[in-house]
Amino acid sequence: MRPRIHHLNCGTMCPACMNLVNGAGGWFRRGKLVSHCLLVESSNGLVLIDTGLGQKDVSERKRRLSAAYRTLFRPQLMLEETALSQVRALGHDPRDVRHVVVTHLDADHAGGLADFPEAKVHVFRPELEHIRNPTKSDRQRFSFAQFEHDPKWVEHEEGGDTWFGFSSIRAIPGVDAEILLIPLVGHSRGHTGVAVKRGDKWLMHCGDAYYHHSQLTDEPKSRPFMDFFEWYVQSIPKARIENQRRLRELAANHRADIDLFCAHDPVEFERCVSNG
Repeated sequence: MRPRIHHLNCGTMCPACMNLVNGAGGWFRRGKLVSHCLLVESSNGLVLIDTGLGQKDVSERKRRLSAAYRTLFRPQLMLEETALSQVRALGHDPRDVRHVVVTHLDADHAGGLADFPEAKVHVFRPELEHIRNPTKSDRQRFSFAQFEHDPKWVEHEEGGDTWFGFSSIRAIPGVDAEILLIPLVGHSRGHTGVAVKRGDKWLMHCGDAYYHHSQLTDEPKSRPFMDFFEWYVQSIPKARIENQRRLRELAANHRADIDLFCAHDPVEFERCVSNG
């Protein structure tokens, strides 16, 4: 059975200066970033890949989202963009979201976990260490208020499987939709991509392994704001750079087999929505 997959924007952000953020456009217009999530309909229930920002991030923004994040990224914080609202708008009961697979645990990727408190949350073990044994920088980076509801964590470790030359971990055994965690560490210590089989082709959610579609080409566009942010938040610089190089090779060599996209590029998001 080919799973039905919905592309959701679960958090629009509008940082200052489109040219510095998106690599083109006016200097005096605000940029645009999205929070690209997936909702997978399987015969075993719904699977959400990343959550974007949640309802409590809207209602308790000052407690759950740092002043720096709110100032720099200007999240629009609209209830209708939350995954919970969009799941309902698609005619589903949110309680049918039985699994959430996260690329990593930054606030704009995991803010909606509390909206699905009964779901199992699948995460690469090194990423969970950010939360369980936080360093000083972890305490500044992650929004620990987003995990106060005690998520039902399911830890995953590498087991020797591969996918197009990358390590892979089957995220949810027993679910008919084939969903794999693909370790892409660097942005954070346990950052992963998430690959979903759709018929004879794969969708690959690359999270924050890159930020702009041009980074998968040999001629990336300069976006000073995002380039600086990418450098500033990286946990393992060499690994991030190497994994980005490997993704470029994957995009070049397997275009017929894989659709790659990252979490925040609005161009990629619109393309995915258009392609269905």
